[in-house]
Amino acid sequence: MEANPRGIPKAPFVDNVGEYLKTDTVEATLRKFTEAVSKYKFMENSKLQQRGSLEQKIPEIEKTLAMVEYLAEQRGSSEPVKTMFEVNDTLYAHAIIPPTETVNLWLGANVMLEYPLDEAQELLANKLGIAKKNLGETNEDLEFLRDQITTMEVNTARVYNWDVKQRRAEKEAKNA
Repeated sequence: MEANPRGIPKAPFVDNVGEYLKTDTVEATLRKFTEAVSKYKFMENSKLQQRGSLEQKIPEIEKTLAMVEYLAEQRGSSEPVKTMFEVNDTLYAHAIIPPTETVNLWLGANVMLEYPLDEAQELLANKLGIAKKNLGETNEDLEFLRDQITTMEVNTARVYNWDVKQRRAEKEAKNA
């Protein structure tokens, strides 16, 4: 079975409904297609959450990287750096940062580590690159999933319409 680069299976397109239904009943096929659409929608919701998380994380990494780069530029100066830092979404505080060679970075799970400025820049640049790559892949997956959902919904409609036609033809044959 075909799949995208991250292993999401490609939905088969039912070109000839009559041929396709030789191996299964209409009800079982419709049930199978409905289940597939549900699975694709579940994956889509998961990817949407992942995208939201990445879209929130990337600006934070960019801001942190910009500040570390600024501190690295000010490294040779004897003047302290005056800045405002974000305490919360809408709360900022003034800070005076003496010339420094290290920064403390939150790694997550209530863990903070001290890094030399160069290592911090490298770490943040790598994290930013990975996050942007993941965002691109997530957007590709979402587009792929939408296509698969559409394909399965079209398949469902084609099987249903084929069944309606067959029942009408049988009814007309009985009445004739």
